[in-house]
Amino acid sequence: MAKDTTDGSGGAAPYALELKGVSKSFGLIRANRDISLGVRRGSIHGIIGENGAGKSTLMNIVYGMHSRDEGEILVNGAPVDMRSSADAIGHGIGMVHQHFMLVPTFTVLENVMLGSEGGALLNEGRQAARDRIVELSERYNLRIDPDATVADLNVGQRQRVEIIKALKGGANILILDEPTGVLTPQEAEQLFEILKVLRDRGVSVLLITHKLAEIMEITDAVDIMRQGQIVGHRKTAETSPAELAELMVGRKVLLEVERTEAAPGDVQFSASGLGYTSSQGVIELEDITFEVRAGEILGVAGVSGNGQTQLMEVLAGMRHLTAGTINVLGTEVTPATETNPRIIRDLGVRHIPEDRHEHGLILGFEARENMILGIQDSDLAGNGFLIDPAAVEANCREKMRDYDVRPDAPRHFAKNFSGGNQQKIVIAREFSANPRVLLVGQPTRGVDVGAIEFIHKQLLALRDAGCAILLVSVELDEIMSLSDRIMVLCDGHNIGIVNRAEADRQTLGLMMAGERREGQAA
Repeated sequence: MAKDTTDGSGGAAPYALELKGVSKSFGLIRANRDISLGVRRGSIHGIIGENGAGKSTLMNIVYGMHSRDEGEILVNGAPVDMRSSADAIGHGIGMVHQHFMLVPTFTVLENVMLGSEGGALLNEGRQAARDRIVELSERYNLRIDPDATVADLNVGQRQRVEIIKALKGGANILILDEPTGVLTPQEAEQLFEILKVLRDRGVSVLLITHKLAEIMEITDAVDIMRQGQIVGHRKTAETSPAELAELMVGRKVLLEVERTEAAPGDVQFSASGLGYTSSQGVIELEDITFEVRAGEILGVAGVSGNGQTQLMEVLAGMRHLTAGTINVLGTEVTPATETNPRIIRDLGVRHIPEDRHEHGLILGFEARENMILGIQDSDLAGNGFLIDPAAVEANCREKMRDYDVRPDAPRHFAKNFSGGNQQKIVIAREFSANPRVLLVGQPTRGVDVGAIEFIHKQLLALRDAGCAILLVSVELDEIMSLSDRIMVLCDGHNIGIVNRAEADRQTLGLMMAGERREGQAA
């Protein structure tokens, strides 16, 4: 633990961690500008902001992974210089990254020992580490078996191992970066209980998130970031999600869009016994059956990595179906059918891919060129033989206006737009085709609160116009807000399908963990 807890005059320092005027630039980009904040000892302090607001850069400065250009960092009232993560650890700061840094084939004990083996004679260090794990587990309610292999642990348990690693290193200031992104609701609740115990034992917790509900549930105070600056500080008990969202975006935001009840029509898109086996012989999807009707949204829920990506790519023709059948607007697709994205598109399906950079845009192309990808032989781009630059630009400008893409610059390269506006380019291209079937993967990933509101409204408008929509998202609130029915995937299997009226976080969370529910159709 960091030992200096005074302010230099013998009294206790008011803050465990304090930043004064911290700034950081990368070339011409100012990631952090004059950041000042204080984290009180024994508190849970939130930092919230849109993607690109500078939250991760700031935490990397605190943890010694980036050097600051200006300003001061104080730990327990004393100025410190963080030149590396080792410096941060030495000052009692630990960090649990969004993507865990564990060796799957090692045991919990071996992972916790890495980097602090205790000398050449491992047996002595091993016993000391085991004793420390047991002590920390009991003190902070971090139940974990030191001899368990990490590969056999669920995601929530792996996160506990990361927390134990940080605490074993002497952390009394713990940074968690988007900690619930890979957890089921039940695992998130367990994490929050652990954080409360840590707080009550005097640990200062710094929670980085974009989820307003988490801030309201677990934190004592929150700083709001926008465009690299702190734009507000609030005691959590004295604020609201609406106020935080407005501070994040700079305008009032409708957090949950209004929706009417669906009026489903005929089945437009379905799968029966769908399966996919990779080229390495791994069964990644097995016996998945569902149907999507005109005028409804079927949401697909599940913890990230449970087959959602494979399902979307099989349905979009990016991977080849290896078992079962798919029916697209009356056309049957089997493992013997030749498929590719163009063939599926020609059947009447449009697709918003999960990764817009990899599959939705060509970043080195201009916005107007990206706006005609896949439809470059249509009359929107010319006469079917030659592309007409004026028509391409006019098409792009019209869609930029209709879908509020900023800046309104058809010749702007895609790579120079923000994440939210890149997503709007993809959405404008696919939605404006008035599709009968729409596959939507992670529509608001990396998108700010204001753009989320816009995208949700557009999805519901398409549904009301009769489109059959399959929506995949790891954001459970998004699935519950938009879907008329919800299918849950776990380990590549369809655990069940529930109607919107019957869906709650508890039920869906148990299904996401693999528990089938009686009376639910799979």
